[in-house]
Amino acid sequence: MYDDMNKSSEENMTGNYYDTGSSYIHYDSSEAMNEKPPKKKKKGGFGRTVAKCLVLALVFGSVSGAAFTGVNYAGNQVLGISGSSVASLSKSNASVASTTTASTASGAYDVSDIVENCMSSVVSITNVSTQEFRTIFGNYEQQSQSSGSGIIIGENDTELLIVTNNHVVSGANELSVYFNSDGEDADESNVISAKIKGTDADKDLAVIAVQLSDIPEETMNQIKIATIGDSTNLEVGEPVVAIGNAYGYGLSVTSGIISALNREVTVESDGQTITNKLIQTDAAINPGNSGGALLNSKGELIGINSVKFVSEDVEGMGYAIPISDVESIIGDLMNKQTRDRVEDDQKGYLGVSNCVDVTDEVSESYNMPKGVYVRTVLEGLGADQAGLQEGDIITELDGTTITGYDQLRDLLSYYSAGETIEVKVQRLEGSEYTEKTLEVTLSTASEASSQSQSQQSK
Repeated sequence: MYDDMNKSSEENMTGNYYDTGSSYIHYDSSEAMNEKPPKKKKKGGFGRTVAKCLVLALVFGSVSGAAFTGVNYAGNQVLGISGSSVASLSKSNASVASTTTASTASGAYDVSDIVENCMSSVVSITNVSTQEFRTIFGNYEQQSQSSGSGIIIGENDTELLIVTNNHVVSGANELSVYFNSDGEDADESNVISAKIKGTDADKDLAVIAVQLSDIPEETMNQIKIATIGDSTNLEVGEPVVAIGNAYGYGLSVTSGIISALNREVTVESDGQTITNKLIQTDAAINPGNSGGALLNSKGELIGINSVKFVSEDVEGMGYAIPISDVESIIGDLMNKQTRDRVEDDQKGYLGVSNCVDVTDEVSESYNMPKGVYVRTVLEGLGADQAGLQEGDIITELDGTTITGYDQLRDLLSYYSAGETIEVKVQRLEGSEYTEKTLEVTLSTASEASSQSQSQQSK
């Protein structure tokens, strides 16, 4: 059974993202445009040409850079509780438009008031990561720069908090936020380093933080916290406005209507398959719009743009995460501890190996919980001492849902050896799985390496 499960998992992880069947893909920007990009482009990627096949795509632009040695592949990266400072989503904002827009004499819908009041709540995000490529000559790593969008949703005593999509920040070695984006005339001082505060891969959500002390006073006076609307009261045909960093050129605006509600959409992201019920809109959603705002006629945030249909035969099918469905999740992410990656020699290890992803497909086929199936527990290390057993499925680490081994490894790169963290596992007892909560003290790299070699030699 587990050999079959392992095969299914590996095929899921390495499958072709450009399959023209029912799979869904990222599409990036390595071939997007021939013209010289604006000066701001060095801080962000730009979108790729639309694939000429029927696919759903995460609207996320990226460009490849110089060869670079670094981490392999990343997933969620967050955690803890942030001191005594607690952030919450804004439910009212006097600066946000409170009246509906009006039609012009020609019948076109005027959204200029919404844009004027809400543009400063949306930011551009640049992700510098490392991608691993497999060729007939072997594997190599290359630095990649990609662009997305974010929405300012709150602040605490020391940080400005921004919500975006998990796939916008996934795998980041460096993150930067660009405030008041305005193309070639952009002020370099508004490009500020950011850190991941919390992520939820299943909902494709992330919250990142920028230190308030790093933001120029002039910028602070111009930006606004978005007002949260109620997506449960939306009606098909209702007008909406989308704002985001389309193609990495800076913030731009599109408008349309709500085309449908509660559309079940399945997307493959970071080797994992996620399914959510989303808002469908005909407002243009382009690469780089991921994580941007979908606003109602009052200028209230009612969705987070995430996905679109791409095809020669399909037009105007974009999707957004309904804000009311994820308010509590965003609130939890906002209050996690902001962490930095630790040095390799200080990184903590659970003490497990030969792990296998339990994907949606495997979960359904074998009636197993989603997560990471542990085939080997290294003797005497943190996981073993905490009582983790072979056959356990790791489902959560320090409050973050675990969906794959790559994500788990990347998450641990934010924890030092010697730290004690809470790990939740599902354990098969009889014919049913039972959740267990373990307190694992992380081991050092040398301990993990030594024990792994020792067990392999037996």
